[in-house]
Amino acid sequence: MAEQKTVTFIITRQDSPDSTPYEEIFEVPYRKNMNVISGLMEIRKNPVNAKGENTTPVQWDMNCLEEVCGACSMVINGTPRQSCAALVDHLETPIRLEPMSTFPVVRDLIVDRERMFDALKQVKAWIPLDGTHDLGPGPRMPEKKRQWAYELSKCMTCGVCLEACPNVNDKSNFIGPAAISQARLFNSHPTGEMFASDRLEGLMEDGGIGGCGNSQNCVQVCPKGIPLTTSIAAMNRATNIQAFKNFFGSDNAH
Repeated sequence: MAEQKTVTFIITRQDSPDSTPYEEIFEVPYRKNMNVISGLMEIRKNPVNAKGENTTPVQWDMNCLEEVCGACSMVINGTPRQSCAALVDHLETPIRLEPMSTFPVVRDLIVDRERMFDALKQVKAWIPLDGTHDLGPGPRMPEKKRQWAYELSKCMTCGVCLEACPNVNDKSNFIGPAAISQARLFNSHPTGEMFASDRLEGLMEDGGIGGCGNSQNCVQVCPKGIPLTTSIAAMNRATNIQAFKNFFGSDNAH
């Protein structure tokens, strides 16, 4: 009988937010077409490391398992990406798994992405509703505009673009590319654009769009292929125009 093929995972672990990280190696039974999460599930089912020692199951976030929710982001072989879409057959081995370093570690591969959601609050990435009654059909978007807005709407707040951005770190309060692109999305909406100046003001605050260093790493790693650098350029122009309006007192957006 042929010997069972295995996959080696080297996982950076951390027992609590304040504890020291350490590496632990696991040998996982190989299956064709398995993804990284399949390997983590095997470890959870049988938490024994490569030395044969019983250990605690590795902790990680996941939800949809089809690259929609963004929860399973981690650094795989040095690249931030979704672990559900990372197929073992396409990865160099041993496979190294680390938590994203941009966000505080909660435990093992789980991080706290609160910073990203605070950035969405800063740019008011929502469309306010005036009451809950039926106002009838909303305004229609031109098809060409709807198509590129749909591309922006694919953002799943996975945090990968923030992890890849050299300007997002613990010494900076830069909101990152995702929030900038979301401001563009909501400003493009026929109802959302009524509050466009509020979102632009959010982008002009401390930690806003001025913190972008144009490294363009974000657009290269985005799992949804969102044109983040195009959004940043568009919002740069829009905030410059808003700054002129503010200077000359001609903002009549409301």
